[in-house]
Amino acid sequence: MSAAIVVLAFLFIVLFAFAASGVKIIRPYERGLVERLGRYKATVNPGLRIIFPFFEKVIRVDMRERVIDVPPQEVITEDNVVVSVDAVVFYEATDPRRLVYNVANFLVAVTKLAQTNLRNVVGDMQLDEALTSREVINNRLRDILDDATDKWGTKVVRVEIQRIDPPPDVVDAMHHQMKAERTRRAVVTEAQGSREAAVTRATGEKQAAILSAEGRRQSQILEAEGQAEATRAVADAERFRRITVAEGEAEATKLVYQAIHAGNPDNGLIAIKYLEALQKMADGQATKIVVPVESSGMAGALAGMAAMFKDGVGGNGGSSDSGGAGGFPPNPFDYRPPSY
Repeated sequence: MSAAIVVLAFLFIVLFAFAASGVKIIRPYERGLVERLGRYKATVNPGLRIIFPFFEKVIRVDMRERVIDVPPQEVITEDNVVVSVDAVVFYEATDPRRLVYNVANFLVAVTKLAQTNLRNVVGDMQLDEALTSREVINNRLRDILDDATDKWGTKVVRVEIQRIDPPPDVVDAMHHQMKAERTRRAVVTEAQGSREAAVTRATGEKQAAILSAEGRRQSQILEAEGQAEATRAVADAERFRRITVAEGEAEATKLVYQAIHAGNPDNGLIAIKYLEALQKMADGQATKIVVPVESSGMAGALAGMAAMFKDGVGGNGGSSDSGGAGGFPPNPFDYRPPSY
């Protein structure tokens, strides 16, 4: 009885192990290739999968992006400089069936392919171009590898050049060249700065001189205009003064003339004014006195004054008519000075 229980237990364990071996779990980043009796059957997606043990098996393929480190290698550039180039290749599987059945060892195949094409791409460039054109090298390698690995069910996402190391003597020469180039650029930059500073300074001085001359010209123009305005104002004031004085003198003369005619002066008044004028002339500092009158007129004037005083004593006042006989004209304004 116990032997039968042991056999049943053994059979149960065998059946459980057989059933368990037929349960397969495919992870989210994987794809499964199901083979039955050595032949490809189907590609299964992630999840729980049941197969027939010993008759079928599942090959898991990682579909994530992966990286391959290409070992450093010596490359001769177009200008015969030996450089060491190191690169990395990023790829991802697109068809798990072709990745498994079309290439035996994908990692070795893509590494050798990258090394070969890296030598070809860098060998067609000069050293300076290779050092400054990494993006060009990356794109060319990616295109070449992507075309070559398409039949293997993969896609080359990108290729990155890690290092391009020239020999030590070339590095020293490059350092000297870079130093000389930087020195040259510094000298050129300094010269250009000095030239631009001189041009700017000259331009500023020119503008300052132009502005100064313009200012002087404007100042002279304004000063001349001010003087002209002042002269015009003075001339107008002088003209106004002379006109006012002339009008005043004319008005005064007119008033005097009207007053004289209105007063009807006689010869005696004229004689008295004449004597007062002579007295003022005699009070001066001059040693000679020129009296602008004829001797006959003077005698007539004295005779008229004598007659005026005589008539005044005799009580006849201003009724005498001896003025005409004494030499005074009947109208005192008809007198004219003699011509010499």
